[in-house]
Amino acid sequence: MQQKILYGGDYYPEQWLKYPDILAQDVEYMKEAGINTVTLGVFAWSMLEPEEGRYEFGWLRGIMDRLYESGISVILATPSGARPKWLSDRYPEVLRVREDGRRNLFGGRHNHCYTSPVYREKVRAIDMALAREFGSHPAVILWHISNELGGECHCPLCQQAFRDWLKKQYRDIEELNDCWCTTFWSHRYQSFEQIEAPSSLGEKAVHGLNLDWKRFVTAQTADFASEEIRAVREGGGSQPATMNLMYDYSGLDYDELAKQMDTVSWDSYPLWHKQEDIRTAMDNGMQHDFMRSLKKKPFLLMESCPSATNWQGVSKLKKPGMLAAASLQALAHGSDSVLYFQIRQSRGSSEKLHGAVIDHYGGRDTRVFQEVKSLGGSLKKLGEIAGSRTKAEAAVIYDVQNRWALEDSQGPRNKGMHLHEAAMKSYQALKKLGMNVDVISQSQPLEGYRFVAAPILYLFRDGMEEKIRRFVEAGGCFVLTYWSGISDRWDRCFLGGTPYGLTDVFGIRRTETDALYDQEENRMVSDGQLLPKGEYVCRNLCDLLELKGAEPILRYGDDFYAGSPAATVHAFGAGKAVYVGADGEQRLYDELYARLAAEAGVETLTAGAVPEGIEVCSRCSEKAEYVFVQNYRNEPADIRSLDLKGEILYGGSQNELGPYETLIVRRQKSTR
Repeated sequence: MQQKILYGGDYYPEQWLKYPDILAQDVEYMKEAGINTVTLGVFAWSMLEPEEGRYEFGWLRGIMDRLYESGISVILATPSGARPKWLSDRYPEVLRVREDGRRNLFGGRHNHCYTSPVYREKVRAIDMALAREFGSHPAVILWHISNELGGECHCPLCQQAFRDWLKKQYRDIEELNDCWCTTFWSHRYQSFEQIEAPSSLGEKAVHGLNLDWKRFVTAQTADFASEEIRAVREGGGSQPATMNLMYDYSGLDYDELAKQMDTVSWDSYPLWHKQEDIRTAMDNGMQHDFMRSLKKKPFLLMESCPSATNWQGVSKLKKPGMLAAASLQALAHGSDSVLYFQIRQSRGSSEKLHGAVIDHYGGRDTRVFQEVKSLGGSLKKLGEIAGSRTKAEAAVIYDVQNRWALEDSQGPRNKGMHLHEAAMKSYQALKKLGMNVDVISQSQPLEGYRFVAAPILYLFRDGMEEKIRRFVEAGGCFVLTYWSGISDRWDRCFLGGTPYGLTDVFGIRRTETDALYDQEENRMVSDGQLLPKGEYVCRNLCDLLELKGAEPILRYGDDFYAGSPAATVHAFGAGKAVYVGADGEQRLYDELYARLAAEAGVETLTAGAVPEGIEVCSRCSEKAEYVFVQNYRNEPADIRSLDLKGEILYGGSQNELGPYETLIVRRQKSTR
């Protein structure tokens, strides 16, 4: 089959069954716009099973047949993201219970208990029925499991499931008491049956409990999703399965969900034009790379908005060219699709004003439709890129379990640990050098990278200290920042020197950490050895360091610890261990990483420096490398410094890019 980039988005024909002329017109519009794929069935349960056990699939088959005849493929969703009213009325146990013990009323999305045997039974029944009916339909290319999974339930069923899960994690209750440090405040448990989920009405200060509850919620969600996939398979649906993930979502550990699916997908809704667009592009790019890194293979952009959303604080229109730029950014970072929410704008309810390919006006002469059509024509010519992979020699560790612990740790700053911002500083510094970057968790291996940065890695798990030791010893460059290696997987503070297990690797010991008020700042001063002579502003947190073999590269400029080391470098084995002891400004990371990455031999994608406002990415097939250069400035950009050579696949010039313009160059694949 010829490779293609999936192009289209969520389509809700069930909202338009009374308007057959609109349904027929929609298909013609899709064909004109170059749309080749739509997602059907999301939230359609009440139309697919209007009464318990009575399925009405005829309308869906009619739509699917028409789409297939028009050359449009289908991603078929399981409808479990929102249940019909009859289900909640007949089986109230399926509704979620809040942490205060009150059961929710019918309504909303994901207002259901993942543990409930009844809910699992009813979901299994509809999933199997859909798979039997459509598993062999030639239009179906992918199964979309539920929608944006998230949330938790505190019902008695979930409480017992949590206890059962804990019994599998610990040898006995004494081991749990030890790991959770329950002797503090006299909160020891005598049996697993005494344990309740964290609640603002009860226990919230046992950090091991809080962490394990979040792990349980992830495990229960992943198990629910895996049961859906199993039902689809048993019903005859053999196509790959995906789940659409969300931006910077901390409610679940996506590493665990990714294990259940064949292909990762996610929903991207950046706040374009709220700040400098290159900053938004970097933030969105980091999320693309996080999703790609979950399985180290192409992902799918499952949702994006062709116009303005309706749920953000301010729903800003995309300036001309931004729709194409944002869509092509997904391809640049490893997506094999550009899919929108939504194809046709709904008439009522909460997303009636959310942007769509076809708006309430219903014509094809709108600016948005014409931009969608133009991009569709371009994507047809870029099909060879689908399936190509991203090769990265640099990585940033951004770990959700570390985030859970960090934000719950009660000190040294209870407001503003700024993990996301810290990760962005490292990510941006590497991207400004013109590199591909993986964004990984502690669960993933470090082998294969030359440079790894770990901002605020407060919690060590999965033998992280040994991974770092082996990585540096083997010749890698590892950058660890302030407030790292403090606690173990249960958020118990390590005894002995920190960063735990690595004081010899980094050649330092953290002795104290000063938390700065929001209005405070300090300075990190360079003597010109590794960094240019000068100083950098730092805020929020400052580690005080005792040298144990490391060389200082920065010293503090102010306060009682002025003159003491603020950042260090230490040779260990064949590699280099760098510790940045304070939350420095972006310029520090830009200049430090430029030096360190070059010394580590990280390959850049361009011959020259990357101009301000430009992002560079690449993907590789067996035969070629595809280099993407994107201008996120609302003015032309000179890109001659990149010295790009190769065949232009998209865009017009290797010398200059217009506002929000993209250049894609195909060149010979690197042999390294």
